[in-house]
Amino acid sequence: MRGTVHTDEPEGPVLRTTLAAGAVVAALLAPTNADAHPSGQDVPRLTDRYGRVLTLRGWNVEDKAHRGEQALTAITEGDFRDLRAKGFDFARLLVFWDDLEPRPGRYSEEYLRRVRRVLDWAARYDVRVVVDLHQDVFGPAFGHRGIPEWATRTDSLPFTAHPDDWFAEYFEPAVQRAFTHLYEDGDLRRAQARAWHVLATRFAHHPAVLGYDLINEPMGEPRPGEDLATAARRIEHDQLTPMYNRLADAVRSADPDAWLFVEPTPIVGEGVPTGLGRVDDPKVVYAPHFYNTAMEAGADYDPAAGWIQAYEEAVTRYPKEYKVPVVVGEWGPLNSELPHMNRFYRDAMASLGRYGSGWAGYVWCRGGGYCALDGTGAFRPNKELTAEPYAEAVAGTVHSASYDATSGVYRLTYTAARHGSHVTELSLPPGRWRITVRGSATVRRGTAGRARVLAAPGDRISVNVTRGSSTLVRGSSTVVRGSSTVAPSPS
Repeated sequence: MRGTVHTDEPEGPVLRTTLAAGAVVAALLAPTNADAHPSGQDVPRLTDRYGRVLTLRGWNVEDKAHRGEQALTAITEGDFRDLRAKGFDFARLLVFWDDLEPRPGRYSEEYLRRVRRVLDWAARYDVRVVVDLHQDVFGPAFGHRGIPEWATRTDSLPFTAHPDDWFAEYFEPAVQRAFTHLYEDGDLRRAQARAWHVLATRFAHHPAVLGYDLINEPMGEPRPGEDLATAARRIEHDQLTPMYNRLADAVRSADPDAWLFVEPTPIVGEGVPTGLGRVDDPKVVYAPHFYNTAMEAGADYDPAAGWIQAYEEAVTRYPKEYKVPVVVGEWGPLNSELPHMNRFYRDAMASLGRYGSGWAGYVWCRGGGYCALDGTGAFRPNKELTAEPYAEAVAGTVHSASYDATSGVYRLTYTAARHGSHVTELSLPPGRWRITVRGSATVRRGTAGRARVLAAPGDRISVNVTRGSSTLVRGSSTVVRGSSTVAPSPS
């Protein structure tokens, strides 16, 4: 959803205001009533090919500034090395249809090679990747990236750029009509499906690829008399659901194993349940984004407003109904230095952990604004709170998993699998951590910043990970140090 991130000036903010669009949303969409702590226990969990329960923690990785021969050059191997070194195992990689297919039916082999090179770097550091076919304000026809100009049809409706509020451009008539044509025109439907078939054919079975995000933050065209919430639910039900089923068929004809990530419109960020229907595929992930209109415009977090609770209650309805896991594809405020942002990150991390199988923050870069890191490579203020101990993969049935940021203690309880893999993998941020296990299990040091728990089949296992220990205790407890050096993970 975010605009171009400028990283040349570490303290320069990346501006993305939502004054016009945000005012419409705020006026029309009131938060739903929510319990103080909505339960996510009925939301299924993401799994890997061994049947282990996955938790994804990571960041969006992108290069929106370069295209053509320079496409993806802002992404380096060091991005994935640094991700893993700080305790993250996941990246949402932005790719663009306008680079993939600059002319109808002509797919860029050079672009596909560049995407593969990035995926190879991710595999080297054992970072799982979701390939996101990204669009912002539809694409180049409106000064952004995404859907090619040759696939953009506006019926000569007007478009006015909003340099200080780019998200408001989604509400321009030409942009809205372009989405309608994408969803409804048969030739554009087929072109979009072919693009996905090309991507899935090329990257099926790549060791880094966990899945595919079929389109970023889709929008649409309201009908006369519709308010924004009503329009969003109709677009999701009548246009996005059929589109996702078409694209699922296109991907499955090339890749039978990857997870398919489907997004609602961005309106869910205001605590509005989606109108998406069933996507007929056995490996679907619901992938909403987690942004607040006021905070996107630069405001501080208001703990009393109830936004996180309303969002959590609304966003868990779809996965509970359709029995699919949740991975939040983007989140994070424009300005993390405001007085209540420490509280925001603590509240947000707790909420995401209650119902989600993971998340990707926005965005992994060095600079100001949304960037995770400053110019020196250190976390920007309060973003260090995203780096917690967690279980990347649990070989068994998870009963509970939580981290207490105040005490610095992570707790995991699970019943070990009776069949298949018996290896549970823990990820640890830099620092020194004591791991204590109760049950028939042993702890082994993995690659730097990681540990493995090998459990007896069917036994109930409790794992405690505590920060700050300096004593190595053999037997049921061991100490693992996080590190900035990461070797390839064992299988």
